[in-house]
Amino acid sequence: MRHQVILLPGAVLPKDLAYGDLLDALGDEVDAVAKDLEVYAADEPPAGYDLELEVDGVLRQAEVAGFERFHLVGYSGGGGISTALVASHPDRVLSVSLLEPAWVGNRDLSESEQRVWVEFERIRDLPAEEMMPIFIRTQLAPGVESPPPTPGPPPHWMAKRPPGIRALTAAFQRYDLDPEALRAFERPVYYALGGLSNPDYYGKMASRLGALLADFTLDVYEGRHHFDPPHRAEARRLAQRLTTTWDRAAERVG
Repeated sequence: MRHQVILLPGAVLPKDLAYGDLLDALGDEVDAVAKDLEVYAADEPPAGYDLELEVDGVLRQAEVAGFERFHLVGYSGGGGISTALVASHPDRVLSVSLLEPAWVGNRDLSESEQRVWVEFERIRDLPAEEMMPIFIRTQLAPGVESPPPTPGPPPHWMAKRPPGIRALTAAFQRYDLDPEALRAFERPVYYALGGLSNPDYYGKMASRLGALLADFTLDVYEGRHHFDPPHRAEARRLAQRLTTTWDRAAERVG
């Protein structure tokens, strides 16, 4: 039986641009569905937007795909949503692979993580042309240059991204995830970390999860960062790592 997988992108690229290379690398032997975030379902984030709306959207996608239980892959904002789903519906998740999740809960944050979230809150209401460069730079290790802007006019979907990012970060800050709910999850968790990403943010999140989870694998991609992630830059390597994680999870289920 093929592995059944749902992939959630981050808060910037749509699902096809985010995961096209990875889906090609996985091939036809995996039953994988990439899903866009609910925050972008309309021109503006829906009123009352919260993480429960995203979790419900993933579960609806699983029903449409015929997945009773499934493997989750989430990058950045999609990784944060995956974390909330694991905590709230662990019975549906066979494994979770977190590609530098934007958030893994608000409790027990290190001082450096708290500083990052203070910065996110500070810039949240700035005009998009001011917010986005700071938002990007904050997620990189000191001394790492931000990626150059894509030449040409921005794609039509880009107009949704600043308000979507604001709504998603606010939803993360409001959500009270109990670390004990993660501790109770005993299935495999894979964490991909870029060597050039902000170690005081993504590295600290990896340390917190490693201390909580029974089956946690940290995989460092040297020379990569949050905006040069493995699902686009090293899709074949990541596909191998994910398949290994899914195989181990399947052995446990029997």
